[in-house]
Amino acid sequence: MSPLRLALRVLRVDRRTRTSTILTAVGVAVATGLVLLLISLPYATQSRAERTSWQLPDVAHDGAALLFAHSEDFIEGTTIRRIDVASTVDTATITLPAGVPRFPAPGEVIVSPALFERMHELPATQLADRFPARVAGTLTDDALAYPGQLVALVGHTPNTMPDSVTSTAGFRSAGDAAPDSMLQLLAGVGVVVLLVPSLVLVASSSRLTAARRERRLAALRLAGATPGQVTAMVAAETGIAAVVGALLGLALSPALRGLATFVPWGGGTWLATDFHLPPGVTIFLVLAIPALVLIAAVVGLRRVVSNPIGAASAHPPKPLRAWRLLALPVTGALFFLAVTSDNPSLETVLLGLLLVVGSAIVVGPWVTYAVGRIFVRFWRRPSGLLAGRRLLDDPRGAYRASAGVVLAVFVGSMALTVMPSLEGMSGHDGTDRDGVLSVSTTAAKAGPVAAQANARLAAAGQQARATIVGGAPADVRVVAPTAGSDVETVRTALAVSGEPVFSPDVYLAGQQSELDDIRRVTVIGLVAAAVLAGCSAAISTAGSVLDRRRTFGALMAGGTPVRVLSRALRAEAGLPALAATVGAGAVGVAVGLGLFMLVQDAHEDAAAVLTPWLLAPVVLGLGVAVLAASVCTPALNRVRAEPLTDQ
Repeated sequence: MSPLRLALRVLRVDRRTRTSTILTAVGVAVATGLVLLLISLPYATQSRAERTSWQLPDVAHDGAALLFAHSEDFIEGTTIRRIDVASTVDTATITLPAGVPRFPAPGEVIVSPALFERMHELPATQLADRFPARVAGTLTDDALAYPGQLVALVGHTPNTMPDSVTSTAGFRSAGDAAPDSMLQLLAGVGVVVLLVPSLVLVASSSRLTAARRERRLAALRLAGATPGQVTAMVAAETGIAAVVGALLGLALSPALRGLATFVPWGGGTWLATDFHLPPGVTIFLVLAIPALVLIAAVVGLRRVVSNPIGAASAHPPKPLRAWRLLALPVTGALFFLAVTSDNPSLETVLLGLLLVVGSAIVVGPWVTYAVGRIFVRFWRRPSGLLAGRRLLDDPRGAYRASAGVVLAVFVGSMALTVMPSLEGMSGHDGTDRDGVLSVSTTAAKAGPVAAQANARLAAAGQQARATIVGGAPADVRVVAPTAGSDVETVRTALAVSGEPVFSPDVYLAGQQSELDDIRRVTVIGLVAAAVLAGCSAAISTAGSVLDRRRTFGALMAGGTPVRVLSRALRAEAGLPALAATVGAGAVGVAVGLGLFMLVQDAHEDAAAVLTPWLLAPVVLGLGVAVLAASVCTPALNRVRAEPLTDQ
């Protein structure tokens, strides 16, 4: 009989195997969907950058056909991208970007639909008067970063352009665009810290039938099956779940991308077409994730292949050695070498982070073994002795229940280290006073700008007046206090010149928007990691009961109360989780400081900020582990309800 037919027959007759296969397929689907979504984030930012590349000057190609100036304006804390242009040649010879209907003539403005609506919602003195009176058209989504972006393309004559003018050969092409580096970093970190918990969930699901499958395969080996035949049987059994899960994740990925379009980043949401992957990348990922699952399943056969008698008789494995503890300092050193190098690359940093995360698989079982030795030596309650003996006999299996929780605590501690440190970097440099708007210009233009602004302020009935500050041409400023006046009206009066208007509150609002984006993405990632961790812990605990149903059945037949066994199982989950989560929290803080160093290099005065909230992931992680272990009671009741002869 072929391995595939044998695997299908086992699925038909064994309900526990079917349950394990379904859960494994769900885990693979989650892993596939998350990876496809996270890998598509850099491509989404690339699509944004390509659509909006025309909004920046083309400094790579010299020329004088187009005079270009860009600046950021603001309305009620929302950014307006303003582009002032003038042509020195026939406008018909200038290639227009996608989404721009025409080249604006002097005195015309082309605006985005969202800005057009805002101009009609607010009084003209607050917004519309900043631009020429004639609106010559509207931009389409092909020219915008996101549907709600506020953009104005203002036409000029060459002699009325703002001071920050640049001479170029034309509009910047989409080929010069680059993806958002911050979101690219977050996407890479997300792949590392969410893919591993997803694979832990897959491993936990496959362990529901681990003991029964080991005994079945060991019997086949003892009956004469070759190692290759045993390996093929497991590959077929696991491959069914892995392939179905990968295809399911591929089918669900459009829905996940659709949900991602509603998550704001960089000031707005996304277009549905932003989240895409090249076909080659999609095919590679859909094949790679099941391959990883199959490799893990085949590697797990070492005991059955090499020692079928030991697997069939359930002899305990060899004790773990303390050399496993070296994995953490070695991988940690490699990570910090990556982040402290002169020119750290994203690939080396992510590789170092992946090695640190992977070291938990090596260190965690030894920590579990050490906790078991302590309990066997010092604890005298029956539940504690049962838990300690389990931790000593199978530390790898006992740690598996808390592996997802450990990774979630690591991610939470890392995030709660980076976020307060980034928030501590916010603030302005003090060169602009609060409550004052200013425009930097030349000495020749300062007088007309101030006069024009005062005329508009007087016509609008505002108390504010513009004055000229500074003497040297490079330091001339036109400033206007906003006390007692409408801030947007004062801003409009100063913005008519086309020069950017500065104010500390707007600068801080931009920083807060960036922090909100990072905080929002971080919270989503932490919630996903916590859910995956809780599910894997619950499944592992249930699998632990089912794997030892003979032992538990005998104990209950001998008079051991279910509540004692439940306490022992909760101790099995909680005690290793307590030790491991404390360590994971400390490592997460260290890695968070390392990631902050990448940002700190560009801000010499920035300092890391550590808060008491760093303890929250440890407390919550321990709570999740204990809560997930509560599934042991229903599982024990199910074992008690079965006849002892079935055990």
